[in-house]
Amino acid sequence: MPHRGQVSGHDREPHFHPVERSKLLRSFHHAIEGVLYTARTQPNLRVHFTIAVLVLLASLLLRLDRVYVAILVLTIGMVLALELLNTAVEAVVDLLTATHHPLAKTAKDAAAGAVFIAAIAAVVVGYLVFYQGIFVGGSRVFRAVAGVPANLVLVTLAVVAIGVVVLKARAGRGAALQGGAVSGHAALAFAGATLLALLYGTALGAVLAYGLALLVAQSRVEGGIHRPFEVLWGGVLGSLGALAIYLLARPFGVL
Repeated sequence: MPHRGQVSGHDREPHFHPVERSKLLRSFHHAIEGVLYTARTQPNLRVHFTIAVLVLLASLLLRLDRVYVAILVLTIGMVLALELLNTAVEAVVDLLTATHHPLAKTAKDAAAGAVFIAAIAAVVVGYLVFYQGIFVGGSRVFRAVAGVPANLVLVTLAVVAIGVVVLKARAGRGAALQGGAVSGHAALAFAGATLLALLYGTALGAVLAYGLALLVAQSRVEGGIHRPFEVLWGGVLGSLGALAIYLLARPFGVL
């Protein structure tokens, strides 16, 4: 029983190992913090994330060639990056201007216009890419093929990562690379383990895959970065996300 004024070990916040010791980790930390802040405060970015998930899933179901998936990824990245820059411009303008000023409005409008133009370009790119996948390659898209699609792992991990970012942003606690409501490391590890177990279909492969995922999860708890239930939620998110995408792909002849 802890003394009065003391906090029990169960209620104590997890000890975070500071990322400031490494310049590389510190740069990643601040960058992801910027993404989380924007996702938490800007509904537009959450909309873009949702569209990105749908587009990536569609690319998997239509079994687009890698070059088309690369174009989609670059386009999605461009739109998301410009949305972040738009938020940065708005923050700087609000910091420097205490009253309404025409130039402040111009700066915000121009930044929003850049995102708008990128979104229009993304729509055009999406039309051209999916036209190729649906109409030009129609006979190839919807027939059952042997083998594993090259983009299955990429799309699954991207969707799970986006889900982790959204959940961390909504929870509003923890750091970008350390802590938070959901363990991103556990989510990605269990997503990969689930895919390996489903694709290879052997008990030994499943045991080895989930064993490695459990080691990743255990390292987050032992390092004081996550609580056990945060790692558990990450494992559930990764496993169910991978399973859902795998089952979603099967009826369309992707697998």
